Amino acid sequence: MFKRYFITLLLVLGAGTVIAHFYSLYTQNPWTRDGHINAYIVSITPRVTGQVTALHVSDNSEVKKGDMLFEIDDSLYKVAYHKALASLHQAQVALDKALNQEKRAKALQKRLPGAVPVLTLDNLDNSVQSAIANLNMTKAVVEEAKLNLNYTKVFASTDGFITNFNLRVGSQVVANTPVVALIDANSFWVDGYFKETDLEGVNPNDTAFITLLTNSNEVLEGKVKSIGYGIAKQDGVTGEALLPNVNPNFQWIRLAQRIPIKVTLTTLPSNVQLRVGMTASIKIIKE
Repeated sequence: MFKRYFITLLLVLGAGTVIAHFYSLYTQNPWTRDGHINAYIVSITPRVTGQVTALHVSDNSEVKKGDMLFEIDDSLYKVAYHKALASLHQAQVALDKALNQEKRAKALQKRLPGAVPVLTLDNLDNSVQSAIANLNMTKAVVEEAKLNLNYTKVFASTDGFITNFNLRVGSQVVANTPVVALIDANSFWVDGYFKETDLEGVNPNDTAFITLLTNSNEVLEGKVKSIGYGIAKQDGVTGEALLPNVNPNFQWIRLAQRIPIKVTLTTLPSNVQLRVGMTASIKIIKE
């Protein structure tokens, strides 16, 4: 009987030791399964309105910075550009005429003082200044028309991945309205949500180990980049009849809030492809 109790005691002590060991590891090196891959997403937004005439990418394709994505019908913008050039030529001719008239009047005044009234000289000078202003305005119109013409070709602003691309030739796009998402290939990071009780001693630049749900055998290494300074509150938000929403809770139970921690990756094997929204587990090694 004593032997049985002794063995039971050893098993209990062993289990307690193991539990204490893992609890110590957990508190010293916080861990969470509530992690997600994230990246900066660029909204590809055409600067001009028109019909799509050509597509150079497809959905879920990889692109490089400067690659042409699609083209917009440029016929109207070419016409506007040529009109602006014609107006520029007219403005230049008007300026040359005003300068010539002022030059002749000043030359006559120099040869025969008093031959040209002061008022006439002032009016001629005003005409020159007005022609200069008109020329500058038409130059701006030409630049705007040229920009709009260039904007009919839409390019990738960074290396990345096209996603949710639903454009077709003949689709109508509207200026300043996003049409497709471009995931920045150089901006991936991991968002981890840790209990507030685990944050003590966690600092930026602490080492982190990340395991993806899709690549459970690959352990990625990273660094803590930043720790969130706030989360949205649940209680007190205005609800029905302009009354505050208050979640019921028990006084003897205090659930720890989850605080976001951003982790940047320092190693990424070539066989691992990150995708926004993937599930990840994160373990932080406190320095």
